[in-house]
Amino acid sequence: MTAPSSLPKAVLYYHPASVCQEKGYGDDELDLRVVDISKGEEFSPTFLRLNPKATVPTLVVPLRGSLAHDVETRFKAVADPKALVDLLDKSRSATSRTNTTSSAPAPSLSPATVGFADTSSKIVNAVHSEVVAPETLHHLNARDPQSLQALAQTLLPVLQSRHQAILKHLSDCVNETIRMSNKTKAFWSEKKEATEILLQVLATGRGSHAEDYFVLAKKTWENAVPDVLTRVNNDIIGPYTLGDQISIADIHLCVWLVHVVRLSGGSSNDSGDVAIKKVEQYINTSFVLPQDFLSTPVPGLTKDQTMLRSRLAVFWDAMRGRPSWENVFTSGLV
Repeated sequence: MTAPSSLPKAVLYYHPASVCQEKGYGDDELDLRVVDISKGEEFSPTFLRLNPKATVPTLVVPLRGSLAHDVETRFKAVADPKALVDLLDKSRSATSRTNTTSSAPAPSLSPATVGFADTSSKIVNAVHSEVVAPETLHHLNARDPQSLQALAQTLLPVLQSRHQAILKHLSDCVNETIRMSNKTKAFWSEKKEATEILLQVLATGRGSHAEDYFVLAKKTWENAVPDVLTRVNNDIIGPYTLGDQISIADIHLCVWLVHVVRLSGGSSNDSGDVAIKKVEQYINTSFVLPQDFLSTPVPGLTKDQTMLRSRLAVFWDAMRGRPSWENVFTSGLV
């Protein structure tokens, strides 16, 4: 049954999430609004009223019971990425009551058993650890002065734009152009100070802040990242995280792994073996994931013979063969 077009829709403020592709959401079911973090749009007063932590993606959904034409629609914001993906999964299924209108398939992505749920939780929690968050890894993607200089060429303009945006919001508060809570003003001030430290490190590459930066960067890329990769690789059943069917854990892992591969010099167009090898070599020449998964050939993606491969390489190729990969990653959306 087609829902009336006047019904309020959920709004996803994003860097795009592949779960929307996998669940087949239609344009009349979900509004997509890009938040340009390179310009600091996540720190705007409007966005902070939705999500005080200034993180993307953020999903704003109409509350059940407020969808009728004769009542005022009320909304809530979902900012936690795990809760957000779970909600998008459950809101479009055979048993949901959310007036979905798309005719595309909507397979359930939730784990089917307690054991699968435990494995899924371990993988999802691992890739959402703050120490290996994509933005953290990007900001710490230099372990020596030469790589820091290269990083500064792309990251400095972004941080300068974000810094200017925060300064403007604070200035508007002083001039009473806008009125924000003390909590929000303190949040802006905290982000301003942190951004200024990173700007100084990127601009000069010297001083105590730079020394602390290199120590943290090495610890992150040479300890934290390989730890997560090893744990996740061991937990994957294959070819997807929980076996032959795609699940919620695949969505979370896929987005994170694409970021790691790109920061390591790889591309979403790389095969699984090439992508994972680039990550291994970028971390440390002695770091190698176990190759203990007997992989069968994937037409057009892998070699024509059965071979032992790392589970993450097999997972990469399984996800790379899905239509959502082309729509989200290869097209440049993420």
